[in-house]
Amino acid sequence: MATGKLRNLLEGLKPAMTMVIVQIIFGGLNIMYKLARNDGMSMKILVAYRNIFATAIMVPLALIFEGKSRPKLTWMIFLQGSLCGLFGGSLGQNLYAESLSLTSATFVAAMTNLVPAMTFVMAVFLRMERLAIGTIAGKAKLMGTIMSLGGVMILTFYKGVEIKLWSTNINLLHHGAAALQESSPNQVLGSLLAVASCVCIAVWLIVQTKMSMVYPSYSGTALMCVCASIQSVVYAMCTERDWSAWKLGWDIRLLTVVYSGVLASGLMVTLMTWVSRMRGPLFVSSFFPLMLVTVAILGSLLLHEQLHIGSIIAAVLIIVGLYIVLWGKGKEMKQTAQIHAAQSFSEQDLRHIVIENSSNSECKPEASGIIGPIEPADLGSGVPSAAAVSIQTASPTASFASYIVIGLSYKQLFSWYITWLVGSFGMS
Repeated sequence: MATGKLRNLLEGLKPAMTMVIVQIIFGGLNIMYKLARNDGMSMKILVAYRNIFATAIMVPLALIFEGKSRPKLTWMIFLQGSLCGLFGGSLGQNLYAESLSLTSATFVAAMTNLVPAMTFVMAVFLRMERLAIGTIAGKAKLMGTIMSLGGVMILTFYKGVEIKLWSTNINLLHHGAAALQESSPNQVLGSLLAVASCVCIAVWLIVQTKMSMVYPSYSGTALMCVCASIQSVVYAMCTERDWSAWKLGWDIRLLTVVYSGVLASGLMVTLMTWVSRMRGPLFVSSFFPLMLVTVAILGSLLLHEQLHIGSIIAAVLIIVGLYIVLWGKGKEMKQTAQIHAAQSFSEQDLRHIVIENSSNSECKPEASGIIGPIEPADLGSGVPSAAAVSIQTASPTASFASYIVIGLSYKQLFSWYITWLVGSFGMS
């Protein structure tokens, strides 16, 4: 019994442990990007190679695990894959990499926590989600979004006193590269690019959620990587005319490309899709701040990045705002699920519903309707089959029973029942 409980505990911890590994890998990606940029590698070429390596690892996995079960590739799925490749691959990654080269790894990692707030703002403008300011959930989402945006403003324009947590003599970056991120124009431009990358990630999450409903994980990620590879290679070839910049050696450039392509864009995205399918997107988003902690520790230890009081305040505001938005969204989803559960019949209830009306002493007409077993063809349809509804009527007053359909809500059924009763007594 103890072994069974331990097995169940580990099984329940799988999604959480997976997301911890994912965020640590993404935190290391920020450090690798800074090192490759410091070595003189173009960010556009890095993104192109990243998507090429991701395609090389994901296409074989999709063919091996989903080759026989994969549904037919339609034009709509191809369009969704292209949009995922654009916003989650070529465009989003280029904006992210350029912002990282202009600022610090910790700065960009803090910005990524804006993704849930940006997704909420976009969903409201696109009328995909109601603001619902009169509810507690609506107020929480609005307040969390405002706090996150306030944290971004502080992170961009205020530094404050430097905080020295520990002192190491390790600095893998040159002093010139470290000085580059201190200038104010670069900081502002890097902030704008980071916000733009968050918008791209938010769009990608919306489209990717739609595509994952009709296309499996490995195949969807492979399609996204193929489209992103084509887009990013074309963009890099148009902007980088020096062919020697495309050469890879046994150095930090090759390591960064393999790390970002195979681990980050390939395996980690697949794991995030798996966890999102098991626990939902809110569960995945709640682990984003872990990457900020990872990057802050590694950046200060390896890159000699300086922490300031403004960065700490901004990070706290962004993370608190993130969890307030997630709490509000979770509460809203819970309320919606409760309402849907209260308004829908279970299949077991539909099998045993019996509606009867007895005639009085003046021999009023009698009607009874019995709903029988539900056939598969009835599910999701508006009209039941002959096997689903069996009706015996003695007069036109029993017409109510002939309109009972599969999937009626309690409210609809009660309303129709009252209407029928009024009609029955009105004919006496």
